[in-house]
Amino acid sequence: MPSLIKTQAFGNDFLLVASGELAASTDRAAFARDVCDRHRGIGADGLIVFQPRQRGAAMQLLNADGSRSEVSGNGVRCLAAWIASQHRLTTTNQPIEIETDAGIKTLDLLEVEAGKYTFRAAMGQPEAIVREPISVRGEDVNAVTMRVGNPQCVVLGEVSEARLHSVAAALAVHPRFPEGTNVELATVVAPDHVRILIWERGVGPTEASGTGACAAAVAAIRYGGAAPDVRVESPGGTQRVEWREEGLYLTGWAELVAEARWLKA
Repeated sequence: MPSLIKTQAFGNDFLLVASGELAASTDRAAFARDVCDRHRGIGADGLIVFQPRQRGAAMQLLNADGSRSEVSGNGVRCLAAWIASQHRLTTTNQPIEIETDAGIKTLDLLEVEAGKYTFRAAMGQPEAIVREPISVRGEDVNAVTMRVGNPQCVVLGEVSEARLHSVAAALAVHPRFPEGTNVELATVVAPDHVRILIWERGVGPTEASGTGACAAAVAAIRYGGAAPDVRVESPGGTQRVEWREEGLYLTGWAELVAEARWLKA
């Protein structure tokens, strides 16, 4: 009967479970599908299986459909919030290091207020940035593809629910991306303000995405006239992305919601 922690960042929610809580025989993909189910389980966009480390933790991320993901900007922040709460960390403590399949992400705790832990996370450099035409649903879209630890596809222009469920949904499983991709529809509202909608690989529409915010910022900065320090607004709230010479920095909060014990066999 493993114990799970429910967390969320801007409505992008995750379940955390220590690896020691799971039997060696556990099918982690099936377990992720079960616990993330919003009607028959606890409900979440993903499951994070973690192991404590001296400076933080190592994590494995599984999407709601059981597929693996390399990293989540909101997910690492949710895990860091749990670590900070357990060790009663403050802004004067050393940074928290989260080991992911996309490398180590270092998070600085900036503030703890009303149960929300605000971090600035070093997300590394965006890679393989390419602007390319992709034919989808009978339409040629000018997409910006890249990796921000995980695969991303950003389409600058109209941001609407209709296009999210048509163009973005189709791009997420497009043959151009044999392993699937996260998709963001993005528009530059002002040089310091980008608005997005997200279709996340293995999940579907999400209220927020940390890596998606980073990818949208990169596309908007390089091709849409946005500033290198920009607010990225999604349905769940607004995160800050800075694209500096040394890489991307993502600032936002995460909070702990509940602790639950999984009783189903």
